[in-house]
Amino acid sequence: MSTEHETATVADPDPVARKREQRGWIWYDWANSVFPTSVSTVFLSIYLTTVAQSAAQADTALNGPNPCPNDDTLRNCDIVAFGLQFPAGSLWGYLLSIATVVQVLVLPISGAIADRAQNKRRMLAGFAFAGSAATLALGLVSGSNWELGAILFVLGNICYGASIVVYYAFLPEIADPDERDAVSSRGWAFGYLGGGLALALQLVLFLMHEQVGLEQGTAVQFCFVITGLWWAGFTLVPLSRLKRHRAPAKRDPGSSVLVDGFRELRSTIRAARAFPLTLAFLGAYLIYTDGISTVANVAGQYGKLELKLDQDILIATILLTQFIAFVGGVVHGMAARAIGAKRTIMISLALWIVVLAAAFFVEAGEMFQFFGVAIGIGFVLGGTNALSRSLFSQMVPPGREAQYFSLYEIGERSTSWLGPMLYAGIGQATGSFRYAILSLMIFFVLGIILISLVPVRKAIERSGNTVPTLV
Repeated sequence: MSTEHETATVADPDPVARKREQRGWIWYDWANSVFPTSVSTVFLSIYLTTVAQSAAQADTALNGPNPCPNDDTLRNCDIVAFGLQFPAGSLWGYLLSIATVVQVLVLPISGAIADRAQNKRRMLAGFAFAGSAATLALGLVSGSNWELGAILFVLGNICYGASIVVYYAFLPEIADPDERDAVSSRGWAFGYLGGGLALALQLVLFLMHEQVGLEQGTAVQFCFVITGLWWAGFTLVPLSRLKRHRAPAKRDPGSSVLVDGFRELRSTIRAARAFPLTLAFLGAYLIYTDGISTVANVAGQYGKLELKLDQDILIATILLTQFIAFVGGVVHGMAARAIGAKRTIMISLALWIVVLAAAFFVEAGEMFQFFGVAIGIGFVLGGTNALSRSLFSQMVPPGREAQYFSLYEIGERSTSWLGPMLYAGIGQATGSFRYAILSLMIFFVLGIILISLVPVRKAIERSGNTVPTLV
């Protein structure tokens, strides 16, 4: 193993310089959060489906005996891609699946190249600016050219995921072990605040499009442009503060960065068996994070279909959750400093169980009860993931941060189908989404059990890192 993988502590010894770099690093959470919030969660799913419906309507009007109806049912609205015919309403689900599969293929090698070349700042810039450019270009999607929107989303999603891997890999390099929980929590909290503020600005434009003389579709296109500019503009802050902490690995004469990246990845996969406790923590994380992402993704549907709440209430709930998550991230960081990250994560997972139980008892049409559940979700949403990120960074072998965080991200995406499948299956079997939302408790119960069995201090020691005072 080369020397760049043997030094556990690489953070700047100067506390002033280290704090400056940490503050810069946090800004990328602020910059990138607008993509999953505004594009993936709120605007593109509905907009791209509408564009695909327009394409289906045009096609059936010309070639089919039964034109696609001009309504929201999407019955008979079939589109064709790669020789396959499917309803326009299914496009977004298929697109999410394709984007996930592509990321599983791309992220490991991008992480390996980042560790091999040790030029994370340049790679972060490349992925962030390419992703923001793809998002900006979504503003050109209109009429019936849904294919362009699909390609741009996949590209933007790849760049977003790759930039996150590189970004996470900076954490062990900019923060000492005792600082890491606080830095990660502040970053996650700051990200939710930034995503919430950007979404609030975009919703003002979207809801007031008629007053400013815009059609609704045009307003959404402007929201994509705002997202791309926000992502690119605020990325300049971390790029101005972050720096290289390790020298690049020696390259064989005539070899390329890509070939070296594949070699590095193969070496890491072989060596990972020597760190079973790190992999055990990762396995526990993949279980409870599936529960977290499922709750976040189905909360709106639960409010609409089971609780019969209006769309504007659901939009307000999304905003409320974003800002409460900021508070939750900060509080989780404070708790980790007092009792350690592992205990705080376990308490947070227990709170998730309480929140799901509360959601089960919310009465139909009760807006304020639903807001209370949303506050609970927001409070634990930011903190659980933030502390998981920082705790995992303590267990990663030095010099291989990007590769292990690529496994972290890939694992999260590759298991994210379990929760939605359980939710949908229970809902179908019982005829009620109340029992479906209650069934998601199993992810958090298992998470608590599995996390409690991981000897975190020993995992950190065996990975070659310095153990923080509290874990």
